[in-house]
Amino acid sequence: MKTEVIKIWVSMTAIAASLTFANAQESLTIPKIQGEFKFDGVVNDACWQNLQPLPMVMHTPVFGNPPTEKSEVMIGYDNTYIYVGARLYDSEAANMLVTSKKRDEISGSNEAFTIIFDSFNDKENALAFSTTPSGLRSDFTVLNDAIATNPRNPPTNESWNTFWDVKTTRDANGWYLEMRIPSSSMRFKENNGNVVMGVIFSRRIAHKNETDVFPPIPPEWGEYSKYRPSKAQEVLFEGLESKKPFYITPYAIAGYQQDYVLNEAGTAYEMNASPKLNAGLDAKYGLTNNLTLDVTLNTDFAQVEADDEQINLTRFSLFFPEKRTFFQERSSIFNFGFEGRSNLFYSRRIGLNKGEQVPILGGARITGMAGKWDIGFLDLQTNSFDPSDTSQSSLPSENFGVLRLRRQVINKNSYVGGILTSRLGMDGSFNVSYGVDGIFKLFKNDYFNFKLAQVMAENAANKPGSLDPTRLFFNWKRYNDKGLGYDFTYTRSGKDFKPEMGFQQRSDYSFYAGSLQYGWIPGEGALLMNHKFELNAEVYSDNLSGDVQSSETELAYKFNFKSGYNGMVAVKNSFENVEEDFSFSEDANVPAGKYSFYYFETHLHSPQSNTLIMNLDAVAGDFYDGKRITIGLEPQWSIGSSVQLSLGYEYNRVKFPEREQDFTGNITRFKALVMFTTKLSVSSFVQYNSTENNIATNLRFRYNPREGNDLYIVFNEGRNTYRELEEPSLPAVNNRSILFKYTYTFTL
Repeated sequence: MKTEVIKIWVSMTAIAASLTFANAQESLTIPKIQGEFKFDGVVNDACWQNLQPLPMVMHTPVFGNPPTEKSEVMIGYDNTYIYVGARLYDSEAANMLVTSKKRDEISGSNEAFTIIFDSFNDKENALAFSTTPSGLRSDFTVLNDAIATNPRNPPTNESWNTFWDVKTTRDANGWYLEMRIPSSSMRFKENNGNVVMGVIFSRRIAHKNETDVFPPIPPEWGEYSKYRPSKAQEVLFEGLESKKPFYITPYAIAGYQQDYVLNEAGTAYEMNASPKLNAGLDAKYGLTNNLTLDVTLNTDFAQVEADDEQINLTRFSLFFPEKRTFFQERSSIFNFGFEGRSNLFYSRRIGLNKGEQVPILGGARITGMAGKWDIGFLDLQTNSFDPSDTSQSSLPSENFGVLRLRRQVINKNSYVGGILTSRLGMDGSFNVSYGVDGIFKLFKNDYFNFKLAQVMAENAANKPGSLDPTRLFFNWKRYNDKGLGYDFTYTRSGKDFKPEMGFQQRSDYSFYAGSLQYGWIPGEGALLMNHKFELNAEVYSDNLSGDVQSSETELAYKFNFKSGYNGMVAVKNSFENVEEDFSFSEDANVPAGKYSFYYFETHLHSPQSNTLIMNLDAVAGDFYDGKRITIGLEPQWSIGSSVQLSLGYEYNRVKFPEREQDFTGNITRFKALVMFTTKLSVSSFVQYNSTENNIATNLRFRYNPREGNDLYIVFNEGRNTYRELEEPSLPAVNNRSILFKYTYTFTL
């Protein structure tokens, strides 16, 4: 390992090791450190010896207990970097789990150390830096105060990346780390030369299924409790200087594309082959200490992993998460969500059309703070686009814009703000939405959330005083997994509320939802770490007639064992008022009508502290006027720290005996990752979808010698598995491509 000698000329006072839980939330001053040390992960240099470690406490499985293993964590800084050193002892070091070397790997099956910075001290958003004994780097953002508004929508964004370094070592007594985080990689507020942030340290002892934290944060709000910015320890950096980053990252792409298309006579498929040559660049510049400008030209996302295949058993459109890195940094500022997945801004509307890439000519983004205002601005221009599916209409060149403002009011957990989005076609089409919102902390764990939004669009009445283009949203929720919890929501969406920059499955409806929960966190001798019962109900109704469109009632039991097993079981009753026939395939459909049916749902997960992990999802029972069974299995196997394998299988069977119809849909996913080092890896992702009769293959080679410098080799292929489905016979291969992409970042 190459050793870099770093000289830090500063002064440092010790942080008292006798700091108790009672005063842990008092502000701590982190003065500068002095001394010379080697950035090598050994943590034995004089500068660390002068610092007293911060005391950690067990977070899980039994909150408040002394940790079973000793941790010594220290933090200091100079004019360029923030440094973190940790000596993480382990009396059973031979049993430590180290299952990955992959960049951005987040897994409960790894020994891990994470530091959370609420860099703006806004008590809601944070930046996280994490590593393991193998020295991998993971960074992600925390949003919404680490509260998961939807079980499938975690309050973290793991696609965010920034510039930082880490070195690790290990021996028979444990493992050790040194982090070096440039101040230019974090935006923060300065006040007369002082910077106040929130800080959380977290250590995962995977082979014991234990997590230790500083400060002492109880696990009362679920699995992300340890990431909550509002519970972070406030620390003061005296004289920390913000460096304005200026990075320029050009890229070049070379490749070859093959597409098999039907000839003009409609008698056979012919191959169209074309070389791919492209180039562009991204740039990042610090406008002020608190505001960052990102510029992109000829934006490309060739290296992004393919979406997971899904089978749609509903009459509504599917939601796919954003994976493109340009849209990740501080993306939470643009959130303007309603119930479920509904949102006024959905970044996948930009540069994508029904799964096909629309060329992005370029654009800019500004994020950060100005005074007390949290600011997000985004503007991108796309090129005109003709889809490969001739049944779809072409798109004109379009401009997409978003402006988001928020600021704290009343207390550190309450905000008001506004948003403006626009989608302007060069053919004169337009869709503009705007809204105001607020979230107010009323009591210890009670929050009130409201939103008011409207849409103006071509071929619409556009009456701002009317309810037709308007969306109203009110929510009162108590966040906690211990004791009584509740969640009440009302929202109304008018018939002309159709935000083309957002995601919404229904229109012209009202939604009512209520939830009551009661949870327990048993004592030290119990097998369960926490468990709770939930009674949930929701109703969608038509605004014009008042008729119920859909409703669901659920009684659920959720549990977490100290051994790591966790899951939920639920009994549900659904009512669906289907106004128009819809189908799953050519062989099965649901006729218009009213349906009431019961079914059972469960999700079970084995401990992530195992090298072999098993996840089981199941739904079974009535389904409209028939029966349904869905089973999903996902085993994941880590072979040392260099190989990871996972197999996902989803089986769907729907039968309508009275109508003599049935539908069977299967999805199989196989993922393999080989990590030669933390800088060099090869991954494969193969998916089979029986409803599409298609096998999709995605292979990626990545060499990442340093942050901002990447070489990708990407191979994609789509194959037909049922060629005789149409006449003439479908080609064996739909499309195939190989791309080479190289990026290099210049620091100015």
